[in-house]
Amino acid sequence: MPELPEVEIVRRSLDEKIKQKKVKKVIVRNRNLRFKIPLNFGRFLKNKKIIKVQRFSKYLILCLSDSSYCLLHLGMSGTVHLIHSNKKNSITNTSFYNSPELPKKHNHIEIIFEGMKMVYNDPRRFGFFQLIKDYSSLKKRFNHLGPEPFQSKFNLRYVCSFFKKKEKNIKNFLIDQNFVSGIGNIYASEILFLGKINPNKKVNSLIEKDCKKIIFNSKKVLFNAISKGGSSIRDFKNISGTKGSFQKNFNVYQREGLKCKRFRCKGIIKKKIISNRSTFFCNTCQK
Repeated sequence: MPELPEVEIVRRSLDEKIKQKKVKKVIVRNRNLRFKIPLNFGRFLKNKKIIKVQRFSKYLILCLSDSSYCLLHLGMSGTVHLIHSNKKNSITNTSFYNSPELPKKHNHIEIIFEGMKMVYNDPRRFGFFQLIKDYSSLKKRFNHLGPEPFQSKFNLRYVCSFFKKKEKNIKNFLIDQNFVSGIGNIYASEILFLGKINPNKKVNSLIEKDCKKIIFNSKKVLFNAISKGGSSIRDFKNISGTKGSFQKNFNVYQREGLKCKRFRCKGIIKKKIISNRSTFFCNTCQK
């Protein structure tokens, strides 16, 4: 599943291409995604202009001209493709983990603009669209989620208060969207490596210094990943055909059995399953 940096790259691609475009028509080929597409989906979007494309956590937000919104979550295998009417695209995919060109199967939603269309493809159908009527409802929709690492609320007071008297390990907290939004399995491992914190460490045993490292490195890792176009684990390219390169900077993720990159550390990168997720860490410098 794409994490915050990858969704941000998709947002930038979409914002560049569909901002200020009016929806001419909507074709729903399959309503049965994670949540069923509402019957009024096409009518809701038709003739509205996409003012801009925003993002919160792993959600894309299409901001519409009547101050309503359309949310899009890519789920496990969702991809967004942009097809131009007057030219053949060599690269259509703005998303991750699939073909860079539009697949022939699993094209569930088409949003048609003047001269182009946006196609949502999702083999596993775990992604979804949701219509939001106003800003108040949009805020309420995200009430259950924690702040993003870049937000001012994600500070020492918040983190220490959240961890107090809790026994869950720090790896599980970093991928818990109720605690902090946007971090997933890849970046949690990288954040903990930079802080020299063992992923199995209970959060009630973390000292203030550890919490500061988590806050700082969460921002650092995600910012670096965004600046490098995200992590292309498989075949991701953005709409300009540019491949993400952060995977070249992985310190621990998918490096099981290799030497630790930290200067003078003689450790070996280990893989451990925590809550059914692969977790990578150095067996020497992460205590």
